[in-house]
Amino acid sequence: MDLENQRRVKEAAENFGAENVIVLIGAAEGEAAGLAAETVTNGDPTYAGPLTNEQLGLAVYHAVEPEFKEVVDPNVFEEQIGMMEMVLDVDDIIEEVSEMRNQYAKY
Repeated sequence: MDLENQRRVKEAAENFGAENVIVLIGAAEGEAAGLAAETVTNGDPTYAGPLTNEQLGLAVYHAVEPEFKEVVDPNVFEEQIGMMEMVLDVDDIIEEVSEMRNQYAKY
């Protein structure tokens, strides 16, 4: 997660309360998705950005996770994400993101 997005996430958590913020990730690889999920829950593990040592505990999901798919219009999901879902390693992405969410998310 780049430094600008870290700043935006931190501001959203401060302005709206961490319990009112959900982060939606769209990374194409499990490792990248897991790193982003860890950053918004437990802090930036690279110690390079605004979320260094910031354990926000935010709720975080990837766009291909069932929890997200359940609340999105199926036609919109298919139009916007369906094609990518066919080429991504969805199981790896879900495993990485859910592991970080289960381990560090408070909300």
